[in-house]
Amino acid sequence: MPQVSCRLGFRDRFGAFKARWGVGRMNYQVDPGLYALGEPDGRTTVLVTANYKMSFDSLRESVPSRNAWILALDTKGINVWCAAGKGTFGTKELVERIASSELEKIVSHRDLIIPQLGAPGVAAHQVQKSTGFKVHYGPIRASDLPAFLDSGLKATPQMRMKTFTLWERIVLIPIELVRALQVTVFVIPAFFIIGGFSGTDGFWSNALHNGIFPAAAFMAAVIAGAVLFPMLLPLLPGRAFSLKGFILGAIVALIAVSGGLSLPFGARFLAAMSWFLLISSLTAYLAMNFTGASTYTSLSGVKKEMRWAVPTEAFTALAGIILWLCSLFVV
Repeated sequence: MPQVSCRLGFRDRFGAFKARWGVGRMNYQVDPGLYALGEPDGRTTVLVTANYKMSFDSLRESVPSRNAWILALDTKGINVWCAAGKGTFGTKELVERIASSELEKIVSHRDLIIPQLGAPGVAAHQVQKSTGFKVHYGPIRASDLPAFLDSGLKATPQMRMKTFTLWERIVLIPIELVRALQVTVFVIPAFFIIGGFSGTDGFWSNALHNGIFPAAAFMAAVIAGAVLFPMLLPLLPGRAFSLKGFILGAIVALIAVSGGLSLPFGARFLAAMSWFLLISSLTAYLAMNFTGASTYTSLSGVKKEMRWAVPTEAFTALAGIILWLCSLFVV
């Protein structure tokens, strides 16, 4: 039986740091199965979690100086909340994992504690019918587990409430910023190359003159959508994340184009219009990446929003690109 500690080492914390920045995130997992925390026996509590290592580590760290069995489901390295929505943290996997670990032979009781955020994927009555184990939905936060266990598996209203505080929003920034920057390293050189073929000067002179502002404007949109948006989320008007993002992008675009374009009047007008559309649409698109981590949205609401928001953002961005090219080659 694999034995784990409630204390996280340097490798655990460094691994979590790398995962938050997108390094090896899709492979940051433990083997699914049953783990012994401390020195559990047949009467010890069974805690269920995902095999995403950050979820697994958060759980074991939250119950210091306690004995427990930890049953890690095969969620393909996805956290509990997302895996429950995708179906990998689900009834079928839980039933099969109970059987494969022979849990009924290891513990004398028939109780499982599952994170509340895993509830959408688990049908408690089907689990009990198939395995004889009763599902108890624990608190949302692993840090509340000691109080939940000490109270006889009774959760307070605060334990059932999912917050989305400033810090909880900030910790999402690194992964979204890295994803956006992976595209940026290809887009920005393209601006300089396209700009180099416009104007009456040489290629490099044209590239610098016509490429610096687009590169800076694109980076402003990335920072707005991946960094400023989650920080300012509660303050932005509207319900749809795309609308909130478009408003933020429009503000950033107005600031960017107000004094950053050194072009003749006609070209400056077209360029200003183009970057207003491009920055706003890109910020709105990046803002939608936070819907899956937010308490502001629902799955059905996100799907409904995407049906109209994504085509609108794509059309707006295309219009912006056309206007920018016109400002370079037509006017």
